[in-house]
Amino acid sequence: MRRVRPALYSHWPEYLIEAAGLGVFMLIAGICVMLVDMPSTIRTVASPDIRRALVGIAMGLTAIAIIYSPWGRRSGAHLNPAVTLTFLRLGKIAPADALFYVVAQFAGGAAGTLLLTALVGERFTLPPVAAVATLPGSRGEAVAFAAEVAIAFGLMSAVLAANASLQLMRWTGVCAGALVALYIAIEAPLSGMSLNPARSIASALPSGLWHGIWIYLTAPLLGMLLAAELHLRRGRRTPCAKLYHDTNRHCIFDCDFAAAQSLEACHVH
Repeated sequence: MRRVRPALYSHWPEYLIEAAGLGVFMLIAGICVMLVDMPSTIRTVASPDIRRALVGIAMGLTAIAIIYSPWGRRSGAHLNPAVTLTFLRLGKIAPADALFYVVAQFAGGAAGTLLLTALVGERFTLPPVAAVATLPGSRGEAVAFAAEVAIAFGLMSAVLAANASLQLMRWTGVCAGALVALYIAIEAPLSGMSLNPARSIASALPSGLWHGIWIYLTAPLLGMLLAAELHLRRGRRTPCAKLYHDTNRHCIFDCDFAAAQSLEACHVH
């Protein structure tokens, strides 16, 4: 408790940013899927693959915009409990901050979908949109679980590799957004493309579609933790828990940019 209270008093803006960031992401996801699934759109773009690719591009750009926004530069733009807990495993975020980040992410995602439900009702919660729920595909839960582990492993591996490179670290957010777009376009038929426990819970609440929810609560975290373990075994550095680190902005993480030599040392509060 002695560590939790100071964290809450000092870092509440970062927690609110995490909540708002995932809330905005879920709002845009819902709006995009509703737009591409409108009858007029379906007649114009009959291919579900193309419609899914359009949504993927929109959500990838949304993720990039959030990561590089003033909000994202301050909180680190995790927007995902699995990402936060992976950085906890890597020792880059304090346990109290990780706790509040996870709570904020679940609350923010749910607030986004519930707000859209209040605004448009069944048009959002019922099929074909179904509150953009993540559900196992026709190949079953085992395939969905394996697919979620694989994409989570791929995303976190890319984030950690880019973040560890002086040449690539500024492009970490772009890599993450590009993978989100690619996964929605290609992997979604297997698992619904969650990557994010808070995102899946946020969709299940208004839609009532909880089938396979255990997959989305476990597989993303497992995949990202596996990526972190491989990163550690290779002896790679992890400068910061932010997807885009701006040395001119407040940072609550255990940053170590001194090791990069050519970058400014980060002042951790």
